[in-house]
Amino acid sequence: MKDATRSNFPRSFLPDRRRAVAGALILLLSACSGGGLPGFEQTPAVPPIGNAGTVKIALILPLSAGGQTAIAANSLKNAGELAIAEANTPNVQLIVKDDKGTSDGSTAAAQEAIGEGAELIVGPLIAANVQAVAAVARPAGRSMIAFSSDASVASRGVYLLSFMPATDVQRIVSFAASQGKRSFAALVPDTAYGQVTGGAFQEAVTQAGGRVVALEHYGPEHNQTVDMVKRVAPALQQADALFIPDGADTLPGILEALVTSGVDLKRLKLIGTGVWNDPKLFRLPQLQGAWFPAPDPSTFAGFARRYRAKYNSEPSRIASLSYDALSLAAALVRTQGSQRFSEQVLTNPSGFAGADGIFRFRPDGTSERGLAVLEIRNGSAVVASPAPKSFAGS
Repeated sequence: MKDATRSNFPRSFLPDRRRAVAGALILLLSACSGGGLPGFEQTPAVPPIGNAGTVKIALILPLSAGGQTAIAANSLKNAGELAIAEANTPNVQLIVKDDKGTSDGSTAAAQEAIGEGAELIVGPLIAANVQAVAAVARPAGRSMIAFSSDASVASRGVYLLSFMPATDVQRIVSFAASQGKRSFAALVPDTAYGQVTGGAFQEAVTQAGGRVVALEHYGPEHNQTVDMVKRVAPALQQADALFIPDGADTLPGILEALVTSGVDLKRLKLIGTGVWNDPKLFRLPQLQGAWFPAPDPSTFAGFARRYRAKYNSEPSRIASLSYDALSLAAALVRTQGSQRFSEQVLTNPSGFAGADGIFRFRPDGTSERGLAVLEIRNGSAVVASPAPKSFAGS
């Protein structure tokens, strides 16, 4: 990508460049300063609350939910606090609230946060809890940046900063098509994730000018998977790319069933989603040469180093979501005055740059990311197609 294109996009708000943040974001946002987005009335900015100059931001997470959820939540909390510390914005106060992993807890946390003067709510993590918080935040005129990947809970003013399945699918299918793949098949789990990715797959193939020669769903039982593979194997002879959006618990069994059924995986290009970004899968011989979308590994690595240095532990993979949300919030406080969390600012089509690369919020609350395509090779994942540096032309 040419340097001229890069100049249209803000420099990252990551801390090693934070002294340039204010100017960068002003350049970014000037494109929309003259008016609102076409077709949308702008929500009035919430006036500053509490002490003049103090901006309170709430972070709502399932800190006491137990199990892996609580582990992820505490990593998100740490990352958010790291972002605020690195932003060096003294007038930003972070209010952390525990939603206990329940809708009732989320409602109470949102009420407390707004009662304490929070102007923006970051989180929660779980879709049902996003809905509960939104029911409190929306009447109070507060925007949210939540972490659910369930697009059904997004709406105007409720923005999802997450890894959206549809974005994954669009990126990998369009890349495969650019590499000459025209006939696509898909084996998708009979789950909510499978329904979303399966639908997005059909749409993406059509947009890319390809054709879907087979699309099959499979249940959780291994014998169901084997029967499905036997049934679809003849149709796979017509495909040159096979899409399987499933993870390390199930994918090895599917690949084994494909080989047993006589499917030539060396001829087919295997493609997946971000759930393939798992070192356990990189060792599978059937996946060598396969492609999947993911953020550029180098951008996350810098964040992870600073997280380890501060907390002496590894961040969860989704910890960067909280880091990016709160880094962005702090930057907007520095540069955007009373409009800092308005719809016009948050949905600027030029987007923002963070620990997982570029992202932007759509007016409907969903988000879009600039993703790389990684190729599994010799037990690791290497960049086959770099992540874009801007949304120019998209």
